[in-house]
Amino acid sequence: VQLVESGGGLVQPGGSLRLSCAVSGITFVRCDLKWFRQAPGKERELVASIISADSTTTYADFVKGRFTISKDNDKNTVYLQMNSLKPEDTAVYYCQARTVLMRNEYWGQGTQVTVSS
Repeated sequence: VQLVESGGGLVQPGGSLRLSCAVSGITFVRCDLKWFRQAPGKERELVASIISADSTTTYADFVKGRFTISKDNDKNTVYLQMNSLKPEDTAVYYCQARTVLMRNEYWGQGTQVTVSS
């Protein structure tokens, strides 16, 4: 099983980035998918999720209205569109896939997002 994130980088406050997470080795359509982030010295926190059953999405309060999670079942890829970025969004962002049936969890290696002028 592999989850490979991409799309991170340095962006100015107010800017946008789109993260991608390509998933292989598991049945993508039978996974709930989540994005987490971890800033230096802080615990990892849930940012957004999309469930396999009906693609219902949920967001942490601190990103509501700014971030959008989506997925492409044909490409086995989950995305996180991040708009109106703030310095406090600086963190390593991780994607997670959890199989619905067995609830096995798989993680990507993370991608760094830095918001700074």
